[in-house]
Amino acid sequence: MKQSEFKKRRKHLMQRIGKGNIALIGSAAMQTRNNDVHYPFRQDSDFYYLTGFNEPEALAVFIPGREQGEYILFCREYDEKKALWEGAHAGLEGATKHYEADDAFPIADLNDILPGLLENKTKVFYPMGNDPELDHSLQDWLRKIRSQSRKGVVAPGELVTLDLVLHEMRLIKSAAELELMRRAAEVSANAHVKAMQVCQPGLYEYQVEAEIVHHFMQNGLRAVAYPSIVATGKNACTLHYTENNTKLKSGDLLLIDAGGECDHYAADITRTFPVSGRFSGPQKLLYQLVLDAQIAALEQIKPGLPWNLAHEASVHTITKGLLELGLLKGRLKKLIKDEKYKQFYMHRIGHWLGMDVHDVGDYKVNQEWRLLEAGMVLTVEPGIYVPADCKGVDEQWRGIGIRIEDDVLVTADGHEVLSSGAPKTIQEIEALMQAG
Repeated sequence: MKQSEFKKRRKHLMQRIGKGNIALIGSAAMQTRNNDVHYPFRQDSDFYYLTGFNEPEALAVFIPGREQGEYILFCREYDEKKALWEGAHAGLEGATKHYEADDAFPIADLNDILPGLLENKTKVFYPMGNDPELDHSLQDWLRKIRSQSRKGVVAPGELVTLDLVLHEMRLIKSAAELELMRRAAEVSANAHVKAMQVCQPGLYEYQVEAEIVHHFMQNGLRAVAYPSIVATGKNACTLHYTENNTKLKSGDLLLIDAGGECDHYAADITRTFPVSGRFSGPQKLLYQLVLDAQIAALEQIKPGLPWNLAHEASVHTITKGLLELGLLKGRLKKLIKDEKYKQFYMHRIGHWLGMDVHDVGDYKVNQEWRLLEAGMVLTVEPGIYVPADCKGVDEQWRGIGIRIEDDVLVTADGHEVLSSGAPKTIQEIEALMQAG
């Protein structure tokens, strides 16, 4: 992504913060996997959104109207030895030259310099409660400033969570963001196609997972957006199953929830298909019901409609279908009112999608469901799950878990399914798998 995109975001943020105030946000830290081995570094989404700076041990400071420069970056100084062992890093010169900070200081000097930047500011915007180290440091800096009150120095009198401003910005995607999300969705959808093509009885779930991750990496998506769910048979009834170590059997379904990440932007796609290439009768009935629920939900994705209408449409369709199939008994309206459908459909229709797979942004505004706007991206993912030990239902339904999930962009006049490259009708899936 071009630096002009990050610069535009910073300008927007500082307009929202206002002169006389200051905002702080820290980078992610390296996380230890075991002993002296770290997990692969993944930058904090909020920090990256504003800076494009992909290193740990950094703090960004935004001071609207500051004559010497509004954007200051504290980061590691360039270290030739570290560069030899761990690779290139920006250093202070790179922070200004390549990441367009107005000024850069060593992170080691943070405690000496930052209190002076906080002096005489009215409000401090920062990710309150999300970064314990920053929480603690900020209190120390404020105490230091207050100790100078006799000199006429004033400490900020109000602390404001940065999330209120920043997450509203992240909720509406720019053209540059959508380009990355389309790429993530395209590659991820094709990975699901590959999974359908290689699927056969006798493979293990982790072998199918390996095909998916291989496709991500072969096409430039170096990271998964979240741990992949590859769940066959009754495993699909565990919503966040990630053990992925069961052998595939003929007659079972395989549920795959997997998405890649493209330059910090996630895809999130689920497909469910028969291991043997053909749905059984009961599988076909439940699968079509889930697909019908998704179609009904998608009809409610357009600007000006409340977020919750899509979920309500899916609930109505699934409850009515389960009633007709005999998995639920009673009157439709009362079953919905009493939430009896939650025995088989226990999650909501979806979530925001962006830099985080469960992306930021409020779902309600002033206690009312948020109205959809062009540029929002969300998932639409109804499901039906009948545990293998589920009592009170016919045995033919037991052990079936189905979810269909797509990534959906709200457009000016409706919506666009970004993940449409992964087939989802019964006819499309069976034709693809039998051709393979």
